[in-house]
Amino acid sequence: MAKTPAVSLIFVWFTLVLALCLQVMPLAEGWQVYRPEWIGLMLIYWCMRTPDRVGVFHGFVIGILMDLIEGTALGQHALILSLLAFLCALVYPRFRAYSLVQQSVLVLVLLGLVQLIEQWLRTLTGDFSIHLSFLIPSLISAVLWPWWSTMLKALEQRLARV
Repeated sequence: MAKTPAVSLIFVWFTLVLALCLQVMPLAEGWQVYRPEWIGLMLIYWCMRTPDRVGVFHGFVIGILMDLIEGTALGQHALILSLLAFLCALVYPRFRAYSLVQQSVLVLVLLGLVQLIEQWLRTLTGDFSIHLSFLIPSLISAVLWPWWSTMLKALEQRLARV
């Protein structure tokens, strides 16, 4: 079996902070619902690629940063991203054996579940929404997953050669 190249934690943190910047980047009012879950995609990628180095702690720290940037209840995003990293650790052995299309379906399920829990937490804090448009970012993220994972894998291999 081919050994995956070792990735430095500095590069992992750089990509997670880049995803955080993409997640909080301002968009026009009507387009915000179509923003992919950049942090979720990046966290899933690294949890599946290097599960021994990236996990719940990384999700918690990025979630706290997201809470501070967005001004939401402290710990809301931290709980959600920690849960996402935990779920990734649970499905890791099966995820690696799946094709890219099957991985996309699993990404849709993982991010959809996390979005449902996030919406439930928002209803507890008073921001109530009755429609299912909050699941659109999960669908868009699942569509982007094959491109996203292939691009990051190629970038990782290119950096390993340098």
